[in-house]
Amino acid sequence: MTLAGGERAVVVKDLERRFGTFVAVNRVSFAVAKGEIFGFLGPNGAGKSTTIRMLCGILAPSGGSGTVAGFDVQTQSEEIKSHIGYMSQKFSLYEDLTVEENIDFYSGIYCLAPERKRQRKEWVIEMAGLQAHRQARTGILSGGWKQRLALGCAILHEPPIVFLDEPTSGVDPNSRRQFWDLIYELSGRGVTVFVTTHYMDEAEYCDRIALIYHGELIADGAPEALKTNFMQEDVLEVVCERPQDAMEEIRTLSGVKEVALFGKSLHVVADDGAAAARSIEELLPPRGFQVGRVEKILPSMEDVFVSLIEARDRAARPRPEVEP
Repeated sequence: MTLAGGERAVVVKDLERRFGTFVAVNRVSFAVAKGEIFGFLGPNGAGKSTTIRMLCGILAPSGGSGTVAGFDVQTQSEEIKSHIGYMSQKFSLYEDLTVEENIDFYSGIYCLAPERKRQRKEWVIEMAGLQAHRQARTGILSGGWKQRLALGCAILHEPPIVFLDEPTSGVDPNSRRQFWDLIYELSGRGVTVFVTTHYMDEAEYCDRIALIYHGELIADGAPEALKTNFMQEDVLEVVCERPQDAMEEIRTLSGVKEVALFGKSLHVVADDGAAAARSIEELLPPRGFQVGRVEKILPSMEDVFVSLIEARDRAARPRPEVEP
């Protein structure tokens, strides 16, 4: 299928969805380029899935405008559905059917011609690594196999845009890596991939990321740009003995805003990294902690995300009244 609407696969302006008085998505605006891997991040309940459902023509927007594959999200939901692939957060295949029966079912939904249906079925089975399991009941497959089969069924009709809602949730790290290899392969062929994830390391794999919080878009950009332009504080990596205990000590220091475990080290977010580093090096040794290294580092996506959320929460808090 060809992509209508030029080089921008998805364009959204002031998109909104209300459920009664509750605003689930609040005037969100962004654009996604053709062939881009676009990551949509946010905590549970932030509005990720609601946004995807509007873009896929499943849920009507309450306000705003947008196009997907050149079709209007308000008036052309059926045209959108025929030009996209959609893999939902919940496993979407029929577990009582075999691998081949699931593929045949989705081929029928997409009205594939017999010859094309045979070709695409073989492609999905090979892509998913299920050559020896064609007649196996889908319910007995491992999480990684189910995941690849679900992706294959979602793109049987070779859509120009694919929406993946938490596609790697609940699978092992190796399966997650293999799945992202498939995403890169799709993007390399010009397919636009719109993916939501709660794994911050996966955000690094995206060409561009949008962060949504309480239904509002709070940042949008390439991972490196977000880490260099949106993080107001400094981040230190602290390598020391008993990091769990050291974390509580570091939290008492003035100017330290956040301390978190990252593997065997600590990430310390501070207003002034140099001052915080000196304070940490003066604090820990007298209290029995051997310090291996304290150095300023480029923030991780998790550091950026936490910082932006905290900044938004601070801005939303009512200011105390000042007595005259």
